Order: sequence, then C-alpha cells, then structure tokens
Amino acid sequence: MSTKKDTQKSAKSSTASGKKSQGFTDDEKAAMKARAQELKAEARANKDRAEGESAVLAAIAAMKEPDRAMAKRLHTIIKASAPALSPKTWYGMPAYAKDGKVVCFFQSAQKFNSRYATFGFSDEANLDEGAMWPAAFALKELTAAAEAKISALVKKAAS
Repeated sequence: MSTKKDTQKSAKSSTASGKKSQGFTDDEKAAMKARAQELKAEARANKDRAEGESAVLAAIAAMKEPDRAMAKRLHTIIKASAPALSPKTWYGMPAYAKDGKVVCFFQSAQKFNSRYATFGFSDEANLDEGAMWPAAFALKELTAAAEAKISALVKKAAS
C-alpha cells in the first residue's frame, strides 16, 4: 500500500469514534457571521467613530427588555467614564474599543439564551491587579451602586 493510502486509512480509523460532531450551533454561526460583517464594515469605514456609534445603538435597539434598558444605560455610563473608548459592535454586541481593540462589552441574556446579561472586559482592559481581577459580571439590573462600580472599572480599564 502506498504511503498516501496508509495515511488516509490511519486518519479514517482514528476519527471514527462512533460519535457524530455536533458542529456549531445556530447562535454560534450567527455570531461568526455578525463578526465577519463587522470586520468588513470596520475596514470600509476605517474605524469611523460615528458609524461605530450607530452600529452600537442599532444593536441595543434590537435587544429585548430589560437588556435594552441596561445596554442604553451602560452606553451612557461608558461614554461619560471613558470618552476615549470608541463604540463598535463585536460579535453583534455593543463594545467599546481603544486603538481598535475591544476593552469592554455588553452581552444581552437573549444573545445565547442565558439567564442573565453580561458586562465584561477583554484582556486589553487595564484591570490587572495581583493574581486575580474582574473579567465579567452577571447583570440582572443596574442599581446606583452597580453603576458606580462599572464607571470606576471602565475608567481604570481604559487608562
């Protein structure tokens, strides 16, 4: 048998485990498509801040309540706390970037059928402190205390 046939036969026998791959879910496929569209739009717009703002506002408007209200409030808090961050969408979610790199983002609960919305930070966020620091928070509602904490974290993350 040729070397090529041996390799093909070996590959077939090692992957035939009796389990069928589930592949990506419809939500995961939609998120990947959204991200591809975002990258194309970003390249065309040359990272235009106004276009990013309108994309974020459109993503927020498409959300269901109560996530829409939280996302609107977060948008206002982030703009006030870190005006240097540029709004943009990231995998179809509102996000805020510094030098084109996402620093923080909001993910609605409906996005992946979760029981809570998430406000998170990427590894670009300047939050490193000791051996452990915040990366994401579950949000059920925005209280005054939560808003103050988010504002402080966003300021630090963008610094």
